[in-house]
Parts: sequence; C-alpha cells; structure tokens
Amino acid sequence: MANAEEMKFSKSHEWVLFDGDKVKIGLSDYAQDQLGDIVFIDLPDEGDEVTKGESFADIESVKAVSEAYSPITGTVSAINEELMDSPELINSAPLDSWLIEVENVEETEELLTAAEYKTFCEESEEA
Repeated sequence: MANAEEMKFSKSHEWVLFDGDKVKIGLSDYAQDQLGDIVFIDLPDEGDEVTKGESFADIESVKAVSEAYSPITGTVSAINEELMDSPELINSAPLDSWLIEVENVEETEELLTAAEYKTFCEESEEA
C-alpha cells in the first residue's frame, strides 16, 4: 500500500508519487469520497502529452462525470489497465490505484504535502 506521507497532492484532488524520473498520478481519497461509486474511467493513451492544469481523464461515478487534472506536464508512459475493467478499485484503494504514469516531466504545479492537503480539504468543507 502506498504511503500518503511520500505523496504530494494537488488542489484539484490528485495525488502525485515521484519515482525516479517517472511520476504516478491518482485520485485522492477525498476525491473518490466526493465522487461516490466510480463506474467508468477514460484514460489517455501511452505516448499522449499531459499538461499541468489541464484535464487528462474522465471519471464517471453514480453521481456525475468529473475530470482529473494533471498536476504536471509530461508524456504518458503507462496507464493502469486494471482500472479499465475495474474502476471501482479507486474507491476501495485510492492511494494504490494510480491512473497514469508520466515521464519527461517538465512542469509541476505547487503541490501540497499530505498534512497541507488535509488542512486544505478541511477548509474546503468549512467554506
């Protein structure tokens, strides 16, 4: 299981895990909780470019269709094929269910530590 303390988080509720020169991106526990039961996911193809702040995936839940936004700029080197058949894995293990792996990382947005992200989510709920 992934350790949240090793991850960084975006204000659009994606987690980022740096692994050498590659980065895995997934949805935070807060995001999957807000979405509810996830029933479908549309991911980019390997070789596609992702751009910081732009949508890279559509996530359909029983509540709505939402987008995941890339916290970095780079090239998709892998997608989590397991989620194509079992998108509900995001609900049961969000910190283990990465969406895409990115290489050639150029830009990263200001990412939050786990503690900063927890505070950000708590403040968002109070607003």
